[in-house]
Parts: sequence; C-alpha cells; structure tokens
Amino acid sequence: MARAGLNRERLIQAGAELADEVGFDQVTVSALARRFGVTVASLYSHVRNSQDLRTGIALLALDDLAGRAADALAGRAGKEALTAFANVYRDYAHRHPGRWAAAQLRLDPQTAADSAGFRHSTMMRAILRGYHLPEPDQTHAVRLLGSVFQGFVGLELGGSFDHSPPAPAESWERVLDAVDALLRNWPGSDAG
Repeated sequence: MARAGLNRERLIQAGAELADEVGFDQVTVSALARRFGVTVASLYSHVRNSQDLRTGIALLALDDLAGRAADALAGRAGKEALTAFANVYRDYAHRHPGRWAAAQLRLDPQTAADSAGFRHSTMMRAILRGYHLPEPDQTHAVRLLGSVFQGFVGLELGGSFDHSPPAPAESWERVLDAVDALLRNWPGSDAG
C-alpha cells in the first residue's frame, strides 16, 4: 500500500528534485520508491513506469520554464527581450540541471502538442516579431535560438569552458550580442 499523501503530482515533483540532485538519467520508479521508503509496486498506482515518470518531469520542467520565461518577457522587446529570455534558460539550467535535461526529452507528438513546449515557441516568435522576420525566416530563427541556448548551456554545464578565460558569463553576453546583430541583419530579409 502506498504511503498516505503520495500522489502523481507529489511523485513527479520529487522526481524533478531527484533529477536535479543525481541527474535526469538516474531517475527511475525504483529510485523514487527508495526515496519515499515504499515498495516500487506501491507507486504504480500513480505512475505507469519510469518512462511515464520521466515524461511527467519533462512536462513539469517545460511548464515551469515557460512560466519563468513569460514573467521575464513582460514589458520587454528587441534585444532586451532576447536577453531576458535567454538568461531564463541559462539560469534555469544552472539551478535545475536535471529538470533542464528533462525539458529536452523527446515527447510523443500528442504529448508534445499538449505540453508547454508550444508556449516556448510562441514566446520566441513574439521576440522575433520585434526583428521583423517573415516566415519561413521566423522558423529558422526559432531553431537558431534553440540551438544556441541548448548548445552553449550544454557545453557550459559539461565543463567545456572551465579550462580558459574569460568566464562563460562574458562569452554568453558576447553570444547574445552576436545573435541580436544577426537577427537585426538577417540574411536575405528586410529585418534591419
């Protein structure tokens, strides 16, 4: 029998905390059962399996990140919006590395469509409207932003920038300056 008070929401939250502590790839129903001092079988009334748990953590992370990004974007436009949005992603990855990894989990098409992932894309497109990019350039630019944010943060979290100066924060600012300049002068458009 499951311990009183355990439910899907609590288990997913605990799974997200565990992901931040030990890494998203280490989160399993078994690890969560050990954390709560219950049998694995007692958790199956709340989560189907480890993949279901991991999907729940991914959805929680996407929603949390979208809320933080929306708050950061309020009242901002142009480079200020781009920087605020990017900083939310980088800060989230540093504070919640397991949840950041969870937010990258490939979801099935229906789950992805129902997730907060669409909010992320919508916010990026709102930022890009300030740069006057038409379609399909907006789609290319959304992919560019995602690649830059994910790539830089992934390398930074992996320690790739620990071996030489300047500090990663200085490079991050320069990267955002370069992205802003590229968006203002998007090849083949009237974005400038």
